[in-house]
Amino acid sequence: MKAKLILMAGLLVIPMFPALAQTRPSASEIPSTALIQPSDVVALMQSKAEKPVMLQVGSHVLFQQAHIPGSEYVGASSTPEGRQQLRNSVASLPKNRLIILYCGCCPWEHCPNVQPAYQELHTMGFTKLKVMFIQNNFGKDWVEKGFPVAKGD
Repeated sequence: MKAKLILMAGLLVIPMFPALAQTRPSASEIPSTALIQPSDVVALMQSKAEKPVMLQVGSHVLFQQAHIPGSEYVGASSTPEGRQQLRNSVASLPKNRLIILYCGCCPWEHCPNVQPAYQELHTMGFTKLKVMFIQNNFGKDWVEKGFPVAKGD
């Protein structure tokens, strides 16, 4: 009887694991049409067109070490506080303003910040929303390529 109860409990728990894995946001859930390559961000920065609003949605330590010049640190979007800071940062912007989100804390498929940030702004109705695709990390995919960098706050 005891073995039967343990087996039944195990059968109830096993199906829950895929559901648990799906609760963690994944950068791969961001539509490919919303992605922008680092080299395209540099081209936008150098163009005479209106500059995009660039928001770093990851670690403050990472932002202090190196970030895109002119970008704003808004907090880690994997936290409720970071998402609130993100909402506050864009509250006065028109919904059709080009916004580029980026993090770069870790490889793309493990980033806990870009998908919640994208989802938050998409839900708010922003129509020109892009997420910079950082495959490895900010150091390798931006700094080491010689793209413009600022340091500190």
